[in-house]
Amino acid sequence: MISLRQLIAPSFYDVHKMIKEHKYTHYVFSGGRGSTKSSFISIEIILNMMKDENANAVVLRKIGNTLESSVFNQLIWAIQMLGVSAYWQIKKSPLELTYIPYGNKIVLRSSDDPIKLKSIKFVKGYSRYNWYEEWTEFTAEETRSINQSLLRGGDKFDVYYSYNPPKSISNWVNQEVLINRNDRYVHKSTYLDVPKEWLGEQFFIEAEHLKATKPKEYANEYLGEITGTGGIVFDNVELKEITNEELSRYDKIKDGIDFGFAVDPSVYTQNHFDKTRRILYIFNEIYEVGLSNRKLWEKIIEKKISHSQITADSAEPKSIAELNALGQMQVLSAKKGPDSVEFGVKWLQKLDKIIIDPIRCPNTAREFTTYEYDRDKDGNFISRYPDKNNHSIDATRYSREQDMKSNTINFGFNTII
Repeated sequence: MISLRQLIAPSFYDVHKMIKEHKYTHYVFSGGRGSTKSSFISIEIILNMMKDENANAVVLRKIGNTLESSVFNQLIWAIQMLGVSAYWQIKKSPLELTYIPYGNKIVLRSSDDPIKLKSIKFVKGYSRYNWYEEWTEFTAEETRSINQSLLRGGDKFDVYYSYNPPKSISNWVNQEVLINRNDRYVHKSTYLDVPKEWLGEQFFIEAEHLKATKPKEYANEYLGEITGTGGIVFDNVELKEITNEELSRYDKIKDGIDFGFAVDPSVYTQNHFDKTRRILYIFNEIYEVGLSNRKLWEKIIEKKISHSQITADSAEPKSIAELNALGQMQVLSAKKGPDSVEFGVKWLQKLDKIIIDPIRCPNTAREFTTYEYDRDKDGNFISRYPDKNNHSIDATRYSREQDMKSNTINFGFNTII
């Protein structure tokens, strides 16, 4: 059998060890063209099924007619490269691979026939390994439903998700991987991590040509970067975990509230503003539908850091009065005015950075990274901010209203709130 290090790129050595030690259940493989992520996954499935007689695998694509030419051939490649062809039976109708010594199987299915997915049964063992190839072709609902069907009957599971990141940060997969899960590991790789002789000289020539002529397309297609649609409002956002030690040093903290209830969420946010470096750090949030004012007050008292000032949407004077009547904090009314939304958004845009902790503030991270300009009837972006999916953004604007009005930073605006 050929050495494993001759079959997997160095960028996968660490995750191979994680899989061997079963450190996680879900492994997300994000990368551009030529990153060899699919090759690595196929090697892992073949190798590990030969060690466990109860381990079966289900390999998935969205559309059935793409299975044979992609993942099926990829798995056959892995069998051949590992030098174990004599131990595997290959069947094309239906697409299956059977490890002869144990009788355990790899079955290939598509999500365009959900009934067949639900009816998958194995004579022995369970579906230990599951692989979503081109994960972005699936929907969030499909992924959840399939996992609910397959992740049962055993005590250990390994689920692999491989994909090239879509350009838009608002794509559901790009958003999903921002959510912290203790049982999930996200791995990123590119062709630059792969020995050049594996891909061939022409592959690198094509990559360099695209890099020189269309750098943005190169970044997305070859480096797997999320390059955006061109309509993103906040291109100065950085998602980064903020430690407790960093929090202890913050002394310019302010809070904001955007009221909601039945449909829109009630949102509370806290942030620290470093005016010298022009960086806003957002580190706390409450984001929930159906909160009464009292319940919101209780949650704020529980989560609030420091005795910082709270500024809330002035359109809800009754709610502001009720929060103040409950005591322990002072809530001020935002002094909005003509063009205050545009002014506030532009103020945030002009900051050098808006650093958001995606673990502490997942909804704030989602809103700021997916907020795009409005479009006209032809789908073209126009210079107007939509009034939707912006509750955390509004709460953040309210919290920094005094900084904007006092011209803490001179951005050259003539407009005042």
